[in-house]
Amino acid sequence: MTETRGDGQGPIKVMVVDDHPMWRDAVARDLAESGFEVVATAGDGDQAVRRAQAAAPDVLVLDLNLPAKPGVQVCKEVVAANPALRVLVLSASGEHADVLEAVKSGATGYLLKSASTGELQDAVRRTAVGDPVFTPGLAGLVLGEYRRLASEPGPAPDTDEPKAPRLTDRETEVLRLVAKGLSYKQIAERLVISHRTVQNHVQNTLGKLQLHNRVELVRYAIERGLDDE
Repeated sequence: MTETRGDGQGPIKVMVVDDHPMWRDAVARDLAESGFEVVATAGDGDQAVRRAQAAAPDVLVLDLNLPAKPGVQVCKEVVAANPALRVLVLSASGEHADVLEAVKSGATGYLLKSASTGELQDAVRRTAVGDPVFTPGLAGLVLGEYRRLASEPGPAPDTDEPKAPRLTDRETEVLRLVAKGLSYKQIAERLVISHRTVQNHVQNTLGKLQLHNRVELVRYAIERGLDDE
């Protein structure tokens, strides 16, 4: 069965980056056999950045411990070059500092290498549609970091800055649930709407607020107290 993208435009394209050839090949093979289109692999950071730009995957499955350039730097560069690219970190490290650094660098999710093949497949599938995916126990840590960041004083407001665009009631409702740490699937179930509709609301909100990813979106919501409502 082919794993198709949420917009129906063909299979989910995946790139696998890891410096251990046997592990890299095994992950790529498992994903290909389960219906994903593996468009590239890479074994070091520099190679990963070059190939990601050339292959344009939907999801980059990325190890953090890479030669030439660390995974967090790869994440920053590929997301800056293509904000639509989703990064799923697949790492042996469950250290909180590594998780938080990866998320701050633009990763959508973080999975430990102890995850099963089925868990990885599900994580890639969910990452492709922008759902945050974390190994159990790490999601609360990340949400706590969002709250800490939001509590830090930001830059002084620019008096010439235009007023924030108005969100619809439904967009605000979705944003509030995103800030509470709910997945897109959970939000869809809570509001009795489709997963695709939740994605559309999030994308519309990102566009209106001129934000680039879920990290920025959650921080925006928490700064305005939407997570406490």
